[in-house]
Amino acid sequence: MAGELFEETAGTVLAVYAHPDDPDVSCGGSLARWARLGSEVHVVICTSGDKGTTDASADPAELAGRRVEEATAAGAVVGLAGQQLLGFPDGELPEEELRARLVALIRRIRPATVLCPDPTAVFFGEDYFNHRDHRVVGFAALDALAPAAALPLYFPEAGPAHRAERALLSGTLAPTVWVDITGTIDEKVAAVGCHRSQFAGDGDAADRVVRLRAEEEGRRAGVAYAEGFRRLRLGG
Repeated sequence: MAGELFEETAGTVLAVYAHPDDPDVSCGGSLARWARLGSEVHVVICTSGDKGTTDASADPAELAGRRVEEATAAGAVVGLAGQQLLGFPDGELPEEELRARLVALIRRIRPATVLCPDPTAVFFGEDYFNHRDHRVVGFAALDALAPAAALPLYFPEAGPAHRAERALLSGTLAPTVWVDITGTIDEKVAAVGCHRSQFAGDGDAADRVVRLRAEEEGRRAGVAYAEGFRRLRLGG
């Protein structure tokens, strides 16, 4: 039996992720789909990506600048209405300050749908465990959504309270809904391809991996290509 397709109206969308390539890898097809359907889609990137290399001789400031350019190019491919780069150093996210910044952004953008990493997904088999920045950002986004952004006495200086309708958590071990990205798989591939600093010289391999993973999720949902999420209903 195929998994449930997310076919609700996404409304205004806010995607909150740690590193410059994370939104495109995690949910670029969904963001592009919703932008194409007329949603106002915003992305928040919390770190500068200044440590995202195996090259010990790399200049962190130069790398961060390059990754801003890559994220900007990817955002244009996806069709973003806005992109915020908070610029915290990789691995050094200040959790309380980050939560406050996210509350202010949620109250300003007033999204119906918020996407972020699933911070409870830690161990993926024997070969990968989830990056600390992903976990910190996931918890910060959820803590900002509920209760903080939704209740006026939290961070009153951040503007009028706002309760989003739902959160969709990517990179999860327990997906409950899937977005059909068959019509936007090419945009996802192109957006991920903008992040050249993250490839070891083989963009074709990255293309194949993106399509393969989307195919795997598509089989779970009964479509050609999909992205899976854990849905949380927030009662907006």
